[in-house]
Amino acid sequence: MPVVFGTVISMIYNLTDTFFIAQTQNANLVAGITLCTPLFSMMIALGDMFGLGGSSAISRLLGKKKYQLAGRVNSFCFYGALLLGIIVMICLFVFKKQGLGLLGVTPSTYQYANIFYEIMAVASILIIISLVPINTLRTEGLATQSMIGTATGTVLKIFLDPLFIFGFHLGAAGAALATVVGYIVTDTILIGYTVKRARYLHVYIRQMRIPLAEIKDVLMIGLPASMTNFMTMLGTALMNNFLIVYGANKVAGFGIAIKVETIVIMVLVGFCFGSQALIGYNYGARNRQRLKKIIQFDLLVNVVFAFIIALGLMAIAPGLCSLFMKNQSVVSSASYMLRWFLITTPFIGAVMVFTTMFQSVNQPLEAFIMSISRQGVVFAAVIFIMAATMGYQGVIVSQPVADVITAVIGIALYYRDFGPKGKIIENW
Repeated sequence: MPVVFGTVISMIYNLTDTFFIAQTQNANLVAGITLCTPLFSMMIALGDMFGLGGSSAISRLLGKKKYQLAGRVNSFCFYGALLLGIIVMICLFVFKKQGLGLLGVTPSTYQYANIFYEIMAVASILIIISLVPINTLRTEGLATQSMIGTATGTVLKIFLDPLFIFGFHLGAAGAALATVVGYIVTDTILIGYTVKRARYLHVYIRQMRIPLAEIKDVLMIGLPASMTNFMTMLGTALMNNFLIVYGANKVAGFGIAIKVETIVIMVLVGFCFGSQALIGYNYGARNRQRLKKIIQFDLLVNVVFAFIIALGLMAIAPGLCSLFMKNQSVVSSASYMLRWFLITTPFIGAVMVFTTMFQSVNQPLEAFIMSISRQGVVFAAVIFIMAATMGYQGVIVSQPVADVITAVIGIALYYRDFGPKGKIIENW
């Protein structure tokens, strides 16, 4: 529940951030920031490589009672993320022109996208580092402390957004600067908890060296885990590029729709991440019966919750979207997209459970397949086919179709591994 609460706070920030940006009533500004949204997904993806990969390895080591090695793995992940963040920041500035082009920035949205891009590039170090303690603190049962660090920075961003955007008249730059300040606070709190509250985890630079086998363990799970957000970045960029043909209003509507959809998605993510340490620990301890019960409960909660809340949001979609902008064209597009996206949220819930489960039980191939499917390989194939055959409507329905296909893939992989004659059960 602390993990869910933390994600709900993040969800509230996503909504208020979009609300304050939309209050400028400037569709080009909203579209410019929406076009740069994949940047944030990319940074989360890179942080997850060490955050989720490290937490998976650490939880299994704790299950095996290898406490000292678990602490060293945490230090390796922290400093690995720091080095990666520095490299990413440099690359974003060096290849800025190419990056903005790939994001689909147009002359009308350039001035807003450019300033947002530059500030987010600076913030990349802070964002990537934060993913390590956010995830690894939970392995020691410090989920509440992880939530406090995340929520504090996020609440601060909520207050700074209107101050920077309207009070200081910074527009797109204000939204990005609020994110920078929020992550400075979040990182400070999370590192403090790691140093003072964790029993086994630490960030000692002299103990960051770990055996090659452990590095492989972190990366074999971390790389597939990071692919989920890379695919989110790819999926968002693809959708933006297909929609920009129909005008900035469609892109602005998409930006609002996906932010409202996070009401469901972020809670589902919270339940999945909250179960990861428990799944990994019981896998490491080889507690077969408890492991299967946890996975089944996780599936039940995610699918049922997604179904109930999606129905409610679909009913109030037009009114909800109209809170963000007065432009009726944008509101109409946003509410229409939102209803289509919400139709398949129970399938999204199942996909998330399968993805995080495979990460936790050290099944890198299955984790990789799930990570690249929903908003990656499957989505890319579907959107090209649907857009070519159905035009604008095909672009809108491509994500729901990809959700269903990916859920079917997840079910097949689950029964192959955890069914009566599953390979994991057979190995045990």
